[in-house]
Amino acid sequence: MNSQGRLIARFTENLPAGTLEWIGLRPARKEPIQTVEQVLALEGLGLEGDRRCQGSPGSARQVTLISAEHLNLIAQFMGRDHVPVELLRRNLLVSGINLYALRHQPFRIGEAEFIATAHCHPCSRMESALGEGAVAAMLGYGGFCAKITKSGLIHTGDKIEKI
Repeated sequence: MNSQGRLIARFTENLPAGTLEWIGLRPARKEPIQTVEQVLALEGLGLEGDRRCQGSPGSARQVTLISAEHLNLIAQFMGRDHVPVELLRRNLLVSGINLYALRHQPFRIGEAEFIATAHCHPCSRMESALGEGAVAAMLGYGGFCAKITKSGLIHTGDKIEKI
């Protein structure tokens, strides 16, 4: 763990748990998201049924997470009432926890364990999905990528907590 990771770990020892609100899978590139209530997270691979699970084992982008609170900010920056999570191409929507506090930290959702690896920056596809200004609205609020470090079943409603 680098020095930034150690500093974050020190100040997030008592981070309150959040909640997994939504799960989305993309079976293939450019395919629409399929909403599910539960999924098997496979160590080193990704979410069963998601296209990333078929990619390179060990990828740092096995799962993508975004915060429900950030969804509200993105909508506000775009002058919209809300932004449908399915359009953002992320796998997991969580609430009640600061995702930035989990960066480079191990965390658990349901039976599975993860480590947040990198920011999930918005891509140009957001402009076509949400409209002009989407990339600018999402800068800093695109969520995180994570690796799965222990397989397990996750369900909507599960707690997300630092371990």
